[in-house]
Amino acid sequence: MNVLLWVLQVALALLYLAGGSYKLFKFDELATHLRALPRGGWRALGLLEMLGAVLLIVPAAVKRMPVLTPLAAAALALETLALAGLYARYSLKVAATNPMVWAVVMGLLAAFVAYGRYVLRPLV
Repeated sequence: MNVLLWVLQVALALLYLAGGSYKLFKFDELATHLRALPRGGWRALGLLEMLGAVLLIVPAAVKRMPVLTPLAAAALALETLALAGLYARYSLKVAATNPMVWAVVMGLLAAFVAYGRYVLRPLV
């Protein structure tokens, strides 16, 4: 279980780091597709995702304040599922091109990591 959780943590960290940097630095491209949030909202989400990505790996890897890892995973899960709800307002079409599908999958994986690191295999 520990190996599975580490693989998920690394994969989610890379995805959230990429998604967060896109929201933070490529706002103009994002704004043409989804105008639900203002520029500051997208930048805040991007910053939250990038910080969460770092906190998924670093505290667990250096064994300092490992409690931050499940908290970061839970925060990312909540943020991503809320974002999926925002995407659902625009399209409920289940297709690979719909960002709602990816947000739900990533949110559920982040929730599993939070549960796994808090209950199944805590980092102590």
